[in-house]
Amino acid sequence: MASAIVILVLGWAAVPSLFASGDPLSGVPTQKFQGPSAEHWFGTDRLGRDLYTRVVHAAGLSLSATVFAVLLGLVAGSLIGLVVGTTGGFVDTAISRIVDVLLSIPELLISLALVTVLGVGTRNVAIAVGVGLIARFARVMRAEVLRVRNAPAAFASGVRWHTVLFRHVLRNAYGPVAALAAIEFGVAVLAVAALSFLGYGAVPPTPEWGSLIAEGRNYLATAWWLTTLPGLVIIALVLATQRIARAIHKDNAR
Repeated sequence: MASAIVILVLGWAAVPSLFASGDPLSGVPTQKFQGPSAEHWFGTDRLGRDLYTRVVHAAGLSLSATVFAVLLGLVAGSLIGLVVGTTGGFVDTAISRIVDVLLSIPELLISLALVTVLGVGTRNVAIAVGVGLIARFARVMRAEVLRVRNAPAAFASGVRWHTVLFRHVLRNAYGPVAALAAIEFGVAVLAVAALSFLGYGAVPPTPEWGSLIAEGRNYLATAWWLTTLPGLVIIALVLATQRIARAIHKDNAR
């Protein structure tokens, strides 16, 4: 079920017109604020635009920002973890303390501070969220490097350290890093949506999941579907990624 949800949402992002052929930017004013029905699965908004169509087309921007953020955190954090774990000494101590400080600060708060400096835009949101994820990936990769360094069997054949690094460390770190990436993907979805909700994402009327919820918050009493249904899509995707992360973790523990 979790995989099906992720595949469906990825399909929305890749080929939105296949799942919703309508125009997400235009609507019929006479059909505004219509509730969910067979004609409009998610209802319509204040301009008569089909909400399901807007949610499907918003998946592209929201997930592209999420994927970029996770990749940024994964690549930068893994490189930092490899460097500090391999180098040791003062470099390891200094950077580890910086990572500890960053881990003590909520990722969303770091992202919010960065996007305030970078400015409005989906790309800036993705960068800000990605930077907020770097510390966790760095910690996991450093732990894997130290684990291999402390295993005498890794050096029993007398091979060089860089050979051990690529043959043993990266191979053994794949499982923990993959599980962390799945977890952080869900975190990044929430962070991107939150920053979009606050107005730092794409400029309206371009749809993003967070901005869709923000648009509907003024009509909670009369049009609950405007916030509830996009929110349920986000919740379903996050829970699905967490389920996949747990499955990866169990496989690695065996």
